[in-house]
Amino acid sequence: MSIQLDALADLMKGVSAEELKASFFHHLKYSLGLFKAEVSTHDQYMALALAIRDRMVDRMMATEARYEAAGAKRLYYLSMEFLMGRSMGNNLINLGIYDQARAMAETLGLDLEEIRNSEVDAALGNGGLGRLAACFLDSLATLGMPGYGYGINYEYGLFKQEIANGYQEEKPDHWTEKGCPWMLERTNEACMIPLYGYIEHATDRSGEYNPMWMGWKILVGIPHDMPIVGYGGNTVNYLRLYSARSSENFDMRIFNEGDYLKAVEEKMTSETVSKVLYPKDSFEAGRELRLVQEYFFTACALRDITRRVEAKGLSFNALPDMVAIQLNDTHPSLAIAELMRFLVDEKGVPWESAWDITTRTFAFTNHTLLPEAMEKWPQPLFERVLPRHLQILDEINRRFLKKVALRWPNDPVRLQQMSLFEEGPHKQVRMAHLAMAGSHSINGVAELHTHLLKTKVVNDFYNMWPSRFNNKTNGVTQRRWLLKTNPRLADLITSRIGDAWITNLDHLRELEPYAEDAEFRQAFMATKLENKTKLAALINRRARVTVDPSSLFDIHAKRIHEYKRQLLNVMHIIHQYLCVVEDGEEPEVARTYVFAGKAAPGYWAAKQYIKLINNLARVINNDRRTRGLVKVAFIPNYRVSLAEKLIPAADLSEQISTAGMEASGTGNMKFAMNGALTIGTLDGANIEIREEVGKDNIIIFGLRAEQIENHRANQSYDPWDTYRRDVRVRRVVDTFNTDLFCPQEPGLFRWIFQTLLDQGDEYFHLADLPSYIEAQEKASRLFADQDTWARKAVLNVARIGKFSSDRTIRQYADEIWNIRGYETLSPGEEQGKG
Repeated sequence: MSIQLDALADLMKGVSAEELKASFFHHLKYSLGLFKAEVSTHDQYMALALAIRDRMVDRMMATEARYEAAGAKRLYYLSMEFLMGRSMGNNLINLGIYDQARAMAETLGLDLEEIRNSEVDAALGNGGLGRLAACFLDSLATLGMPGYGYGINYEYGLFKQEIANGYQEEKPDHWTEKGCPWMLERTNEACMIPLYGYIEHATDRSGEYNPMWMGWKILVGIPHDMPIVGYGGNTVNYLRLYSARSSENFDMRIFNEGDYLKAVEEKMTSETVSKVLYPKDSFEAGRELRLVQEYFFTACALRDITRRVEAKGLSFNALPDMVAIQLNDTHPSLAIAELMRFLVDEKGVPWESAWDITTRTFAFTNHTLLPEAMEKWPQPLFERVLPRHLQILDEINRRFLKKVALRWPNDPVRLQQMSLFEEGPHKQVRMAHLAMAGSHSINGVAELHTHLLKTKVVNDFYNMWPSRFNNKTNGVTQRRWLLKTNPRLADLITSRIGDAWITNLDHLRELEPYAEDAEFRQAFMATKLENKTKLAALINRRARVTVDPSSLFDIHAKRIHEYKRQLLNVMHIIHQYLCVVEDGEEPEVARTYVFAGKAAPGYWAAKQYIKLINNLARVINNDRRTRGLVKVAFIPNYRVSLAEKLIPAADLSEQISTAGMEASGTGNMKFAMNGALTIGTLDGANIEIREEVGKDNIIIFGLRAEQIENHRANQSYDPWDTYRRDVRVRRVVDTFNTDLFCPQEPGLFRWIFQTLLDQGDEYFHLADLPSYIEAQEKASRLFADQDTWARKAVLNVARIGKFSSDRTIRQYADEIWNIRGYETLSPGEEQGKG
């Protein structure tokens, strides 16, 4: 039965606290089957979440009807990660029923904040890549645009991080253990996905080569939809995540023979595909599982997308006019080969037509400048898992290199550099090359990043197709990262300039005059102090460190990686510590250094940095000479809900990556949006942040990307020169050759001394340390003058409007996807717009 638009319009009305209470009790009784007078906080969370979800489903149905009536072109965003965090607070705010929920809870003697805090973070991502995807989904819905995410419904996240004797320990992150009330399972839309098998070489009736993919194993993809509500509640799109199931629960013959465990082995093996985010790929089975994961979710997505097109009875020539597919980094690039296989093998579309359809449908976002992050697969593994797709890649490559040879005749080196296959003892498939060859748009995520892609990283491809390359500087959603995360600051802003900034962040510019308003600055800093006081309590609980909220909160929160240079931060702290204990110098302002972040399980150096930070904290925090002057804390298990506590409390935001190595960063945007000053290199989006907030309101230091590139090209950087020339550098580095920070584990950090001096200091720590020390001294001087600091902090908030993901999505929509927003209209108006 079709649902009429005018009937759906009734569902868009607001909900009262009484209606929400009735729905809450309904779900306690009928969804959870609870009859007790007292229920647990988790039960309260589940019942309230289901009550909220009811409203979201109503609006999701209305949204779908609106898109259908308008014949809307749709965007499908394919990503291995969607770091959603907690959903309840965000959904209440975007639906506009937060106050009703709080009132309902109060009438029942419940604490809404306690209920919200019982929600477990959805562990569907790892870092910036996944959080960006989550921000984009929020913006698409808020802008009324038909945009949907596709990914994997991981049962386990990356890992829960615990700290034991200073070392990172990885524990299972079974985030779905108690169920996820936001998910809607769609078993009726399951997808059948072939894997493995072999190619049977044959010819068709006309004698043309007609390969047949035979003997495959089938995986079943079960979609689960998570509704994504835009601000105001008018539009609800969804994130579709696939769980893997076996096509056969067990082999009945084996079961009847009495081997019960073996009978269910196939089911258990199949379901590992959606078990865990990023299985460790340092061994063959882990690499194979990652490849299977990437094919599984992209193949599921394409079956779903093409099924919708077929249901309309249209030719696949119309696919690019109906659909835009964005590849979020290289992980989903197998979708290009899969669409070609589908069109050529299953639908009989001629190759050239299929390739034209494919390239006009796909667009590719590159997120890295690190060569090791440009994904590659060993050809033998690829052939075993996806034999037909390897044939397709061979043909794509043959035709592609033919065009390269026409463009640059007699240039075999260029052919090798651009080939989809990397030759050598172990031939590999280059997934970034496939993504670029098969997409009509290739974008970087910050101006510097895109420039380096064009001129350095994939210069050959830029020269081949300059019109395909474009920049889309990243952004973050202010609904999550200011309105929800920092409600007191949000209220302060709204009290002065109104609430238009919530859907158009450029309105924050209206806050600029208030930087000169003493009363506003005082209120602004009082808000910051309240957030710091809350964080101080959390640090005491989680890290067992007592800190002073009035001290300068210097926060470094991101994935632990050598290029992100947590080590550089540590070296400055060591410098400050030595100045206190050896030179008797008291710092200009008291400092609290906060670290948070996970190291990949197989990344030994990064895990050693975590140990170093924790040992450093133990030494400094227990030294009477630094009492009241310097504190260090590492907060374990960094995730979205922890970031929401750290970011509003930061005075100083550490964005100190080696210049030319960070694609963009989004943490830098979130911290500035919440009134932190950035200390950073001219890297990633830091450059554009400086352009927006003004060079006097950001603290920049260190070598620029072109200087580092020149040093590398000319092999002109010798860390020993800096070590010998600067006594500050020498004194800090020498501590790693002692047991000052590892008295119980002698020699533990000597490898750092060797890495910095004898192995070339690949990430230019020593080259940048002197200017970093001076930049930190500047930060202390500024913070000592609270009035000046407040002006700069206010201006950071006022001038951050460019870095809304709404702006980013509008650019993608206008310049790549050719989609638009659809407001809530009456049925007649909607038909007229179509």
